[in-house]
Amino acid sequence: MKAAALLELLRRLAPLLTIAGLAAAALYLRAELVDARHDLALERSQATAAAERARRERAEIVAASAQREAKATSTFADRLAAREPLIVHSTDTVREYAQTDAGRALCLGADRVRAIDALDAARPGAGAAAGRGDGALHPVAGSPPTGR
Repeated sequence: MKAAALLELLRRLAPLLTIAGLAAAALYLRAELVDARHDLALERSQATAAAERARRERAEIVAASAQREAKATSTFADRLAAREPLIVHSTDTVREYAQTDAGRALCLGADRVRAIDALDAARPGAGAAAGRGDGALHPVAGSPPTGR
């Protein structure tokens, strides 16, 4: 009889036990949902902080690069300006420079340049124009094969 009474009690309390079980499961799942949302919010804040840190580092790198580029450009301009008197831009500048004491020592006179041109022209074959290619080239006797 006790078993029958126990079964009857279980039959009467079954809907109540089902509701209690579902309520417990809902409370458990709600706690899990709160934890998951908290973890997600934490991950988002960490990702946002990391992205902001990366943006800041990138901006610092770009600024440092711009400073280095500006410094290098300035240094290059200074060096170029220091070399500017030595760089000859045109024939007028060459003539003016050749008239100075330093220019006389470094620049060739016109007669010396013409003498060099005359020496070049006097070299054998220097002034001859290239032929039309009518004559055939003869192979050198005893030349090694090409190895094909």
